[in-house]
Amino acid sequence: MTDYDYDLFVIGAGSGGVRASRMAAGYGARVAVAEERYLGGTCVNVGCVPKKLLVCASAFADHYREASGFGWTAGEPAFDWAQLIANKDREIERLNGIYRGLLDSAGVELFEGRARLLDPHTVEIEHGENGRRRVSSDQILIAVGSWPDMPPISGIEHAISSNEAFYLERLPERVVVVGGGYIGVEFAGIFAGLGSQVTLIYRGPLFLRGFDEEVRTHLAEEMSSRGIELRFGCQVESIEKLAGSAADRLRLHLDDGDSVDCGEVLYATGRTPLVADLGLENCGVVVGENGEVLVDEFSRSNVPNIWAIGDVTDRLNLTPVAIHEAMCLARTLFAGEPTPVDHETVATAVFSQPPLAAVGLIEEEARARYGEVDVYRSRFRPLKLTLTDNQERTLVKLIVDRSSGRVLGAHMLGADAPEIIQGLAVAVKMGATKDDFDAAMAIHPTSAEEFVTLR
Repeated sequence: MTDYDYDLFVIGAGSGGVRASRMAAGYGARVAVAEERYLGGTCVNVGCVPKKLLVCASAFADHYREASGFGWTAGEPAFDWAQLIANKDREIERLNGIYRGLLDSAGVELFEGRARLLDPHTVEIEHGENGRRRVSSDQILIAVGSWPDMPPISGIEHAISSNEAFYLERLPERVVVVGGGYIGVEFAGIFAGLGSQVTLIYRGPLFLRGFDEEVRTHLAEEMSSRGIELRFGCQVESIEKLAGSAADRLRLHLDDGDSVDCGEVLYATGRTPLVADLGLENCGVVVGENGEVLVDEFSRSNVPNIWAIGDVTDRLNLTPVAIHEAMCLARTLFAGEPTPVDHETVATAVFSQPPLAAVGLIEEEARARYGEVDVYRSRFRPLKLTLTDNQERTLVKLIVDRSSGRVLGAHMLGADAPEIIQGLAVAVKMGATKDDFDAAMAIHPTSAEEFVTLR
């Protein structure tokens, strides 16, 4: 027990902040958390959860088209964007309540307001109409996440970010998505699946940098076959607002001399750590070029009692990673178990259409690190599609260290890829070999069996 008001004060009640708060309280610490926007953070409110719900909604277009191949006849389907958004909002509201209940049940005090550091042990919370309150804490955790980054080009005020995309009043007839990361690729699939004409613009030669090149190339082919126009190697120089219909109210001028008209433009070109006016300068906390809080392997900043986890550190910006960092932090601070964060062999998925998932090294990384590697791959048309006109093909791929036989990476593009790779992540994390994969009996007929029958 310290002389401070709290043993741990957490700024930010997203996935990482809530998990750290609950675990620390479970170890007996006196904990408080401040949140100025919404409980659950980006993931629950304007990120992973609502985005996956929209992905599920957009996938019904394929289900309807493929139904006749299995003998089903249905009337012309009609989609209601407003109903989808209203249903999504109700689910998010329910999740907000769950997060509030989790904090309450753990004995964590919640401050709903803007928190700012005054010194390494003092936090001021602004409650709006309720004024301001100052509290002290032995340890302070920064878990405020990040915010969409909008480039300073002419007309950018006419664009939206992923935040606003979840609350559009109507589905745009024509939409341009700018960006080639998770968010851009996923929203391109969402809008296209729901009936919009979609163009995706990315400055590089191929989107999803960091994923296996063969898998990325295959995804580009599949997205193009779904009618999504992919414009690589160019950038938007300016956005012009036009007089006319909602379908063509904006004109994007590109640096290759071309232009694209649309009703909505979504920018997904990156996110910035949300550290503005947080008071880090009052404590001497060192940040990087993009404002990220610099931390060591235990998530400790240069100030001994100030810590940071999640997107605000810009290490590996995934919700499960922030939760892992939170658990390591709680053990380190309050369980007497110094636990460094393990960012190796993290499984991840892009909920594109079709979805992409991977764990471990991509082929290019494996060759650079290990030299001699064996690559096993299979491309096939899933059984479910054989009675339909859908020509989509699944790709599975294993990267194996030739000298040891250890599986260095597993990659998949196709239906259920995230579900399948999650299971394989355990094996890859444990250091399974190709012989171990081969020794596993296949579940037939499945797409997953390809991973244990590769030759």
